[in-house]
Amino acid sequence: MEIIEKWFTSELGDNTIILKVFLIVFVTMIANFIWRRVYAHLEIQLKKTKNDWDDALGAAVSKPISYLIWGVGAWIIIKFYLEFNLDDSFRDVYIVILVSWGLLRFIRKAEVNIQNSNKSRSYDDKIDQSTIEAISKLMRVSVGITTILLVLQNLGVSISAVLAFGGIGGIAIGFAAKDLLANFFGGLMIYLDRPFSVGDWIRSNDRDIEGTVEYIGWRQTRIRTFDKRPLYVPNAIFNSITVENPSRMNNRRIYETFGIRYDDLNQVNQIVAQVKEMLNNHDEIDTRQTMIVNLNAFAESSVDFFVYTFTKTTDWIKFHAIKQDILLQIAGIIESNGAEMAYPTQRLQVEDLRLQGLAIKNTGVESLTVEGMAK
Repeated sequence: MEIIEKWFTSELGDNTIILKVFLIVFVTMIANFIWRRVYAHLEIQLKKTKNDWDDALGAAVSKPISYLIWGVGAWIIIKFYLEFNLDDSFRDVYIVILVSWGLLRFIRKAEVNIQNSNKSRSYDDKIDQSTIEAISKLMRVSVGITTILLVLQNLGVSISAVLAFGGIGGIAIGFAAKDLLANFFGGLMIYLDRPFSVGDWIRSNDRDIEGTVEYIGWRQTRIRTFDKRPLYVPNAIFNSITVENPSRMNNRRIYETFGIRYDDLNQVNQIVAQVKEMLNNHDEIDTRQTMIVNLNAFAESSVDFFVYTFTKTTDWIKFHAIKQDILLQIAGIIESNGAEMAYPTQRLQVEDLRLQGLAIKNTGVESLTVEGMAK
């Protein structure tokens, strides 16, 4: 700093100040140009690595360093050319803001890089989307609060007084914004407990909520219903309702009942055995799970047996294709055994009228004859 002061106090002619300001601006431009060239070369090298953190760090510091270079030039001009008595605290505040800005950029870039790399990972290696967003938000809030406290400290404000006032004011704000705080802590619990994540299909019969989670914020969660309408649910609601997450099921269940005719009762054992064998040999059926194929009931119009089994896939579309294949195979097994699927029927049994007439005649009722009954 002494060298800069001596250089500014020296005389170079009538246009000394203008020349010096021009030189400062020119040197600042050259320094910024050199930094941009260095960063462009550095960015190419960083992209060749497989590490996401170095890419985020390089992208985060690029602009803050450029602003730091221009800030140094502007500070020299303002202090020596305009002769403003700038306190060093303003310089420190500017540096704190640039460092905080760089940290916020680093957090955001790292979040984006992790999300992009997450797409190419296998299911077991993937990092939960909600966890990434939660950590990113908490770190940004921490950086923001720390920056505010450091700026106030450099400006001469007592931090202890600010914290004391924040404690008293926090009580008043807590009463005034209890719903907002309830939603905030509800969102925090979602991030910590992780009952669901972005992309999960959830539903709750308590509040008639069902759809795919699109976004989990600090105040509310956005759910896209199956008719493509957005549903905004305050996070505090999830603290008092039961939420089902079908997206995390291990298998999907096939539970169907089949009815055959009473005339085919003798074929039931063979049909049941063949259906169970077919399920055991099916590539898409998880034989490690419960599998039941048994006669279930004698219904009014059919002899019923049921199938209870689980598929390996949890994909909704693929599940229905597998279920269709199994239903058609069961129908083929029933047909191959000479049986038929039952449908609602009624049987009207008519006794032999001649025998009825003879029985009536023997009882002494001669006026009723077989011919008369036939008529």
